[in-house]
Amino acid sequence: MRTLRIAIMALAISITGTMATFAQNADEIIQKHITAIGGVDNWKKIKTMKMTGSVSMQGMEMPVTITTQQAKGMKVEFSLNGMTGYMIVTDKAGWNYAPFGGQTKPEAIPDEMVKQMQDGLDVQGSLIDYKAKGHKVVYLGKDDVEGTECFKLKMTKANGKEETLYFDASNYYHIRSVEKTTANGKEMEQTATYGNFQKLPEGIVCPMSIDQGNGPVAVKSVEINKQLPDNFFVPAELE
Repeated sequence: MRTLRIAIMALAISITGTMATFAQNADEIIQKHITAIGGVDNWKKIKTMKMTGSVSMQGMEMPVTITTQQAKGMKVEFSLNGMTGYMIVTDKAGWNYAPFGGQTKPEAIPDEMVKQMQDGLDVQGSLIDYKAKGHKVVYLGKDDVEGTECFKLKMTKANGKEETLYFDASNYYHIRSVEKTTANGKEMEQTATYGNFQKLPEGIVCPMSIDQGNGPVAVKSVEINKQLPDNFFVPAELE
């Protein structure tokens, strides 16, 4: 029995030590990633970000603008056939307006969907001060992403959503995410791939190519800390 107890204790110590190593590796990877994209101080200065570009859909290039204000709101504007639509998500509600689909006025986005999209309001990124935000991260080892050796982390966010993050082992850039989301009561996986990283005058590094499966987005310009009107995240009909 004594031998068995010693063996169990040794196993427990081994498992605890492995978990501690995984936690240490996760923090180390995150710190190196944040350093690689400009450092925590530069990212904490970011309050608003406006990305302008185009998305390729069904052989067409559709202009798109994504404007985000930290913890307050996100507005995605897109143009097609001379008409402009938008999607707005705030910390409280959301609206969608697509005139080229016959819609005549903005419609409220269901609360469940709004909650799923509110992660996008963190313009600084979920890895900046992730522990203070209530997120948890574990290291899952290495994996291959289309021929690129990557570190693989699993993030469980404060709201319970799970996301698997892949970091290029050569430069610590975040090149892919696989996020579990819920739509119409069904769990789904959404994959986003990032590339063409460029350093901005503000000292941060951003991907200029984003592909979430609905068509690749080519980002042409990024404006940082642009002043926004107080009503920017409110549909005109509701002002």
